[in-house]
Amino acid sequence: MAKPFTYQNYKILAPMVRMGTLPLRLLSLDYGADLVYCEEIIDHKLVKCKRVENEVLNSIDFVHPDGQCVFRTCRQETDKVILQLGTADPERALLTAKLVENDVAGIDINMGCPKEYSTKGGMGAALLTEPQKVYNILKKLVDNCLKPVTCKIRILPKLQDTLDLAKVIESTGVAAVAIHGRLKVERPRQPVHKDIIRTISNSLSIPVIANGGSLEIKSFSDIEKFQQETNSSSVMIARAAQWDPSIFRKEGSLPTDEIVKSYIKYAIDYDNSWSNSKYCITHFMRGKSETDKGIKLMKASSMSDVSALWGLDSYYHSVMSKRKEFIKSIDCVPSLKNSNAKASGGSDAEMIPFHDYSNYSRNVSNSCVTPKSLLYQWSKKNGYDAPIYSSNVEPQSKLFRSHVTINGEKYSSQGRGQKNKRSAEQLAAYTCLKSLKIDTKTNSA
Repeated sequence: MAKPFTYQNYKILAPMVRMGTLPLRLLSLDYGADLVYCEEIIDHKLVKCKRVENEVLNSIDFVHPDGQCVFRTCRQETDKVILQLGTADPERALLTAKLVENDVAGIDINMGCPKEYSTKGGMGAALLTEPQKVYNILKKLVDNCLKPVTCKIRILPKLQDTLDLAKVIESTGVAAVAIHGRLKVERPRQPVHKDIIRTISNSLSIPVIANGGSLEIKSFSDIEKFQQETNSSSVMIARAAQWDPSIFRKEGSLPTDEIVKSYIKYAIDYDNSWSNSKYCITHFMRGKSETDKGIKLMKASSMSDVSALWGLDSYYHSVMSKRKEFIKSIDCVPSLKNSNAKASGGSDAEMIPFHDYSNYSRNVSNSCVTPKSLLYQWSKKNGYDAPIYSSNVEPQSKLFRSHVTINGEKYSSQGRGQKNKRSAEQLAAYTCLKSLKIDTKTNSA
C-alpha cells in the first residue's frame, strides 16, 4: 500500500497542456519526480468517458464516445499521478473524480489557468474571484473522495485577497495548495513573486507547493533553493521540466539525446500520437532546432520517422510487430473491461470491444479494395442502407477522427487521429469491418 502523501519536500511535475501526457510523466518519475500531474482535463469531457483496460498497451484508458482516449494512465504511475481537473461545478466535479479515483493518486482542481479555453467556462483563473464556488467545489470533493484533493491557484493583485482565498481553500480540508507566484495577466518571462508565496506559506497550516520558478531553476540544487526562498513545503516545476525532465535527477541532468531516446521508447510503448511526441521532443531540443537533427525532426511525419532519427527504428518496428501479433491472437478485438460499474459499487465489470487500427494503411493492406468499398458492398449485400460517415477535427492537433453508422450501430476507431478526413473515414470503416468480423483479406464482401 502506498504511503499517505505528506507533500513535504516533494519535487513535482506541473500540469502542462500537451506536455503532460503519459510518456513525459513516466520519464519524470524515472528521473526522480515524486508526483506527476497530467494536463488539465475538462470535466464536461472526462465525465462522459468509459474506463477501459487496454490489454494491447497494458494501460488504463478513459475513452470518450467519439473514440478519443481522453486520459491514459498505467500501473507504473498509479500511486504517483495527479489528475488535474478543469471544473466550475461541484456535482460534475465529483462525478468525474469518482470515475477516475481508483486509477490516480489524487485529484487537483485547476484554479489558475488564464487561458480563454479554461476561463470562458468559469474554470481556471475565473475561480480566483469566486471564493464561495471555490469552497463548494473543494468541500464536495474532500468530503466524498477517497484520494487527496488539492488545488492550484495564482496570486491576486492584492496580497490580502490572496491570503483570504488561501484561507478559504484551507478551510475545506484539502491536502495541500499549489501557488503559482504570478498574476493571471503575467507571463512566464516575468519574475515570480517569491515573497508572496513565502507570505502565504507562513500563513497556512497546510502544505504549500511553490510554482513558477522555472526561470531560475537550472539544476536540481536550484529546486531546493527555490523551496527555501519561498519557505514552501514542496516545489512544482513546469517549463524547466519540459525543457529538461532530467532536472529531477539528484545526480544531475542528462544529455538531450539520452532523454529523447528514453522518451521515444515510452511513446512507442504506449502508442502516444506522433504529433504529440514530436511536440514534446521539440521542447527537449530547445536551442537545437537549427541542428541537422532538429531540422529533420521538423520534417518528420510519423512515429517511424521520429524513431529513426534517434536510431530506434528497430525498436519501433519490433514493438509494432509484437502488437500486431497480439491483436491477431485475440481476433483483432481484445476484450477490455469497462469498470465503471465496479467502481460505482456494481456487479461484474461489463465487457466492451476495443478497436485500435491506427496503423491501417492501404499501402500495406492485403485487400485490393478500400475498407469503405468493402463495407459498402457488405451493407448492400445484406440489405442495409449505405454506411453514413461523420467526422470532426481536434482543435489542438488538427487531426481528423471519424465514425461510421450502419444498421443503427456506430463504430469509431480508438486509434490516433488522421491527417485528413479520407484516411479517418477509411480507419472507421476498417474498425467496423473488424468488429463485424468481415473478412478484410478478400476482394469482396
